[in-house]
Amino acid sequence: MALGLPKSTEYNRRVPKNKYYDHLSLTPAQKRVFVDQIETIYWRNKIATSTMNLAAGATVSEIQILEIRLTAPTLDVSILKQIDQEVPYHLLFLLEYEGKYQAWIAYKEPAASGSSAFKVGAYYHTDWAPEDELPLRAEGLDIDAVYENFVRQVAGDALQAKNAGSLKESVERDERRKKLQKRIDALQAKVRREKQLNKQVRMNAELKKLEKILEEL
Repeated sequence: MALGLPKSTEYNRRVPKNKYYDHLSLTPAQKRVFVDQIETIYWRNKIATSTMNLAAGATVSEIQILEIRLTAPTLDVSILKQIDQEVPYHLLFLLEYEGKYQAWIAYKEPAASGSSAFKVGAYYHTDWAPEDELPLRAEGLDIDAVYENFVRQVAGDALQAKNAGSLKESVERDERRKKLQKRIDALQAKVRREKQLNKQVRMNAELKKLEKILEEL
């Protein structure tokens, strides 16, 4: 049972790469990534009410697990995002290289337009590890909960907070933290370059305010 999933979820079908790059809205550069960086793609598992003893989700109808075998230990993340935006199911990606795996997942929700498109957030991923050591287990009573737990498991500490709230709230809080950390890093660099003491004092005061906000997030 890979990832703790029952055999009933297994598909293990090889998907020809051209099925993706012929049907997705890819740039010429992204098509080149398919050729150069991806060796093979497998549809590994489908988590749905028809394959597991789970209640239907309110927002997640099924979770598909795709294994992407790489020719090198890196992949242009825009490829994952393009697949995620155009495939009308929630996806968990397993990247494989030389027998080691990384799990990649993004918080995904229907686009505001109400069309079949999806809004895909930033990706979280695990470190490289043997497949049976990935921190992934299908936990929950319905498909929404299994998906939420996959995102939190892959993200690890990034989505842990004193008041976790919903998955959407956790992801939005993490995005605010990342943006705030960028502002702090940029301001710290400015302080190091600044020669005038009075300006250093003002910037350090601003730094303390930002660091306090970051700590409270």
